[in-house]
Amino acid sequence: MKLLSRKSITAATAVAVLGGLSIAAVPSQAASPAHDKAAAPTLTARQLAALPLTDRHLTKHEKANLAIVLRDYYVAEGNHIDVPTFVNSFAKDGVFNDMVPGVAYRGKALGNVLPYMKSLFSNVHRDLKRITVNGDTISIELSIQGTFDGQLQAPTGGVVKGKGQKVDAPTADFWYLKNGKVEKFDCFVGYSKMYSDMGVNFDWASAVNNH
Repeated sequence: MKLLSRKSITAATAVAVLGGLSIAAVPSQAASPAHDKAAAPTLTARQLAALPLTDRHLTKHEKANLAIVLRDYYVAEGNHIDVPTFVNSFAKDGVFNDMVPGVAYRGKALGNVLPYMKSLFSNVHRDLKRITVNGDTISIELSIQGTFDGQLQAPTGGVVKGKGQKVDAPTADFWYLKNGKVEKFDCFVGYSKMYSDMGVNFDWASAVNNH
């Protein structure tokens, strides 16, 4: 995987663990989150300054929302997946929509999202490139990166085994929050690029010949 920029590293780790303890500048120094639903993450001025924000004049409410979203990215990193913290960030009826394939995850099914990505790319990382905060809505341009060292179930049967291919898939995420909880998370992943990086290419010739 390519070396991460300073902004990328900070974006993945410039969050606070539940209970108000600041996460350090590198993942190896990060404290483990405690699963306390009542506690809220926070961001320091220094952490905010390092983020790729489109507008730095955020209200206190917007900063609180951003901290929640950044914490969710942090606990989705391959080297410290934390499913309970991710799931608990959603409202009771909250939903994660994987928009391109049209799959929705709610309730206990939310717990399947992070382990599935890690099963494909053990070192999965989200490189946050551009963050826009507008009240209860947060829009993020990013890339999903990692090494394909797992197995992908093929729709035709069988599995595609990873051979260490590097993946860098363009992605757009839209988070909608209310009262400190995620009500809806719409994720648009560039699956064509992701599958191509994984060595899975669509057979256009066969498609044309069948018509």
